[in-house]
Amino acid sequence: MADYEELDYNYKKPMSPAIWKKMLPFIRAERKYLSRCTALMLLVAGIDVIVPLLLGYAIKHYIEPGTAAGAWKILILAVILPAVQGICVQFFVAMGVNVEVEISRSLRNAIFFQLQKLSLSYYNKTPVGYMMARTNSDTSRIGELIAWGLIDFSWSAFYCVGVVISMFMVHWQLALIVSATIPPLAILTWFFQRKILSVNRIVRKLNSKMTGAMNEGITGARTVKVLVNEEQSLAEYTGITGNYRRHANHLARLRAVFIPLVLFIGSLATAVVLSYGGYEIVFLGAELSVLAIFLQYAGGFFDPIQNIANILTEFVSTQANVERVNDLLEQIPGITDRKDVIEKYGDAFSPKKENWEPISGDVEFRDVTFRYPDGSENVLEHFNLHVSAGTYVAIVGETGAGKSTLVNLVCRFFEPSSGNILVDGRDYRERSQLWLHGALGYVLQSPHLFTGTIRENIRYGRLEASDEEVETAARIVHADKVIAKLEKGLDTEAGEGGDRLSTGEKQLISFARAVLADPRIFILDEATSSVDSEMEMLLQEAITHLLKDRTSFVIAHRLSTIRGADIILVVDDGKIIERGAHRELMDRGGHYHELYTRQFEEETEERVLRSGH
Repeated sequence: MADYEELDYNYKKPMSPAIWKKMLPFIRAERKYLSRCTALMLLVAGIDVIVPLLLGYAIKHYIEPGTAAGAWKILILAVILPAVQGICVQFFVAMGVNVEVEISRSLRNAIFFQLQKLSLSYYNKTPVGYMMARTNSDTSRIGELIAWGLIDFSWSAFYCVGVVISMFMVHWQLALIVSATIPPLAILTWFFQRKILSVNRIVRKLNSKMTGAMNEGITGARTVKVLVNEEQSLAEYTGITGNYRRHANHLARLRAVFIPLVLFIGSLATAVVLSYGGYEIVFLGAELSVLAIFLQYAGGFFDPIQNIANILTEFVSTQANVERVNDLLEQIPGITDRKDVIEKYGDAFSPKKENWEPISGDVEFRDVTFRYPDGSENVLEHFNLHVSAGTYVAIVGETGAGKSTLVNLVCRFFEPSSGNILVDGRDYRERSQLWLHGALGYVLQSPHLFTGTIRENIRYGRLEASDEEVETAARIVHADKVIAKLEKGLDTEAGEGGDRLSTGEKQLISFARAVLADPRIFILDEATSSVDSEMEMLLQEAITHLLKDRTSFVIAHRLSTIRGADIILVVDDGKIIERGAHRELMDRGGHYHELYTRQFEEETEERVLRSGH
């Protein structure tokens, strides 16, 4: 995961408003609430600007003259204005929470929608922790900043503009003194923004690494314990968290320097106002009300200035989150359908099934050359193979020989670099991916089960299936014999990833799911080597039923199980080096003969050892 993250971003990039423009669709969706919040903030800021003027008015007309005649008007306003502010705050907080939640939700939905569209190749190269961090922590941070950042910025900006106008109307010399602090504040903010952005990008990267490491530590806990690697696992994780702490502390130190500097400039301005205003009152006979107004403005003016600086800093910091979310949202699927194909057949979210032709399962490789997108050599070159509907094709070879390449091409997880793959006589790119995938049954070597009951996992093969159909599918592949031994039968919880079930049990349930889907083309990454003899017998009977009358591509690990295949393809170093039926390949005495003989001898030796002779 580290390599992927290191290439992810240039941590010295400056702030780019264009990045934030990509968030506009999500912001526009909440413009009603944001505009209401802005209006309330304008009212609150207006009251904050008026209060010092009322104080000055009270000093000038009531306190200095020593009279209370008509003061009741000021007292009424002093009660009404805070009450109005309180009501405004109550409403904008409620609406602000709504904006934060809705923007985060919309971003998460958009990311999850995008992940559904991306090709399998993206999942093969992208760490789970990266995607989880984008979907959860980054979207939360963006939603929070957009909601409260824009609201706080609105109040601060309105207040500052109102204060500046009021100050120049009351006393332009003192107003110039206060306004003179704005340029150094701007320079200070610009300098620290650049520093904070660079460090925060590194912090976000390390946060993704922590998420990924935690995910791997949890999902791989069994392996870690079996191999007694707890110490190494802990050392790796603490190394990442230590690095995170170092950069997070650096970020905190930058902010710890920046904020006091802003406060110092504000305090300095207040001191100058007090000195100059006091001089005018004592020696030039200026009004005390003017000094009172300016002391309130000077004391309160730098809070919103600091608030604006903090918000800008947060926007700078959060740009790293926005960049990462945009990066995921702008990922282009490795495999896409043409516009005319989508128009006719629809896509994954709006399929036009009425236009889908039925599939019989005839598959043909016609002069196919293939190279993986990140590869430097062709895996297949001018490869030709015709698989008639209902044919049983077995793919064999050493571990890592490249057996999955053909299967990935048949499933259209990848497409040929040149040449054509035809399904039922037509290039499969002339039809939609969903049309093909809807006719595929794919059982992995380590099948994935979803959190939920066994019944729900089987029904995942065809969501509209009835309970009776689910039970029939389980019975066809003999999964009912295993399920009957469980406490709640089909209503037994499978656990996360099916971890409450054995490998063989999960395999049988995945077979039942495939039977329910009734695919015309079946892909099986066979896995019977890690189960006991009784379970292996059940699995073999299930496989026999699944392969019947279907075009089947079986990645075989135990060669004794595929002797009945119509055609066997022998793969070595990513190339098809032999093809033919079992007897034909054995008579040839080539690579397949060597593999089969060696495995037969190993299995015989294992049986002898198990029998105790």
